Amino acid sequence: MATFLIGLVVLFVGAAIYGKFCEKVFGPDDRETPAYSKQDGVDYVPMRGWKNSLINLLNIAGTGPIIGPIQGILFGPIAFITIPIGN
Repeated sequence: MATFLIGLVVLFVGAAIYGKFCEKVFGPDDRETPAYSKQDGVDYVPMRGWKNSLINLLNIAGTGPIIGPIQGILFGPIAFITIPIGN
């Protein structure tokens, strides 16, 4: 348990230090994004922060728990071949 807690502390401290370093080196850009400068209500629409984060989460990890069981139902055990071959 102590190793886990130490690992969490190291992770958060490292993320804070690296975040400040990246902000200093790259810095935030003050220009308007295309969602605001070319806003047309169809293709360029500003989104709220929470919605953008949710879309990123679904793109990164959201389809695995959905596609895996569907492949298992449709193709049976042969679907497990996609794990070593597909990666």
